[in-house]
Amino acid sequence: MRQEGDLRNYALVTGAYWADTVTDGALRMLVLFYFYERGYSPFEVAMLFLFYEVFGIVTNLVGGYLAARFGLRSTLLGGLSVQLVALGMLALAPDPWLVVPYVMVSQALSGVAKDLTKMSSKSAVKLVVPEDAPGALYKWVAILTGSKNALKGVGFFVGGALLTLTSFQTALLCLAGLVGTALVVVLVMMRGDLGRPDAGAKFRHMFSNNRAVNLLAAARIFLFASRDVWFVVGLPVYLRTVLGWSFWEVGTFLAVWVIGYGAVQASAPRFVRDPDGRTATWLAFALAAFPAGIAIALAAGATPGVVIVVGLIAFGVVFAMNSAVHSYLILAYADGDKVAMNVGFYYMANAFGRLLGTVLSGLLYQWQGLEACLWASVVFVLLAGLLSRLLPARERAGRSLMSPA
Repeated sequence: MRQEGDLRNYALVTGAYWADTVTDGALRMLVLFYFYERGYSPFEVAMLFLFYEVFGIVTNLVGGYLAARFGLRSTLLGGLSVQLVALGMLALAPDPWLVVPYVMVSQALSGVAKDLTKMSSKSAVKLVVPEDAPGALYKWVAILTGSKNALKGVGFFVGGALLTLTSFQTALLCLAGLVGTALVVVLVMMRGDLGRPDAGAKFRHMFSNNRAVNLLAAARIFLFASRDVWFVVGLPVYLRTVLGWSFWEVGTFLAVWVIGYGAVQASAPRFVRDPDGRTATWLAFALAAFPAGIAIALAAGATPGVVIVVGLIAFGVVFAMNSAVHSYLILAYADGDKVAMNVGFYYMANAFGRLLGTVLSGLLYQWQGLEACLWASVVFVLLAGLLSRLLPARERAGRSLMSPA
């Protein structure tokens, strides 16, 4: 039986998650462009985000256990508090402190914060969606995931705008105000915990023995590496340096792309019905065509601005549907009494994929440019598709896949 007030608390968790998502997107743009303009190489800029992704892996692993042990409220409040510390480290630091090791530590804390709030919100979905409502879980997950990515796009826009209109430190203080407001609202308005803390939860339970969860997590690693290997460092730097776009133009373009990407995710149930392992497979194989097409067109001398814009839009549509299917499948596969742990394990894999993509994005771009990043994306997408082939199809999934039909 669900705790009374779960739905209200879920709304608070989601609102706080949205505020942190805007902040996370804006902070990414601020750090990327501020330090690139100070003379950092693409690989050095990528290294600034290394601890962000590494600690995301650790956070999802430990955070899933903490959420199961102490409740989702504790992980949410912890995430928002840590984000305030991360922002304060950069906003209040003297200029000589803004060097690679210091910024890496700040980004590590930001990665911890983002993944604690994300895990809290994603886990909360399964606690409030009626299990007997046809298709409800898929729809709620798609809406939450889509709205998150749309707001991350808003964050890209906010980051680019703030860096254009004000100083780096002032921009960070504005973001700290947004996160601080969310923290106060949760403290004042949330009653009790979302979900039931389990005093008997053991850390060893974080490592899933559910085959479907393990396969999906492995596929997720390569799916997100395929995006971030060209999107995180290579693409923004290419737009800024090769095409000569301004901060404002790059931030706005990436913002519009991510907002559109989120809208596609939110509407995925209208276009991809009753998803299972086969759905994830064909979407991954279809996705591989787009980075390959962009790389081939650039090598052939096509107009780069047109190729990048059109290709990125097409890539985003298919990637968004693939990601939405994954986000549904993890909750469908998750064991009901271990949902926070299964989700934490899955997002640990997600963070590892982002780490792999981020590091290679800076390294490959510095080595051979954007085309090398795109071909690496093709390889990663194909690996995600091959792993997805091993996921349960609907007729074999049995109770492991909650059919919305």
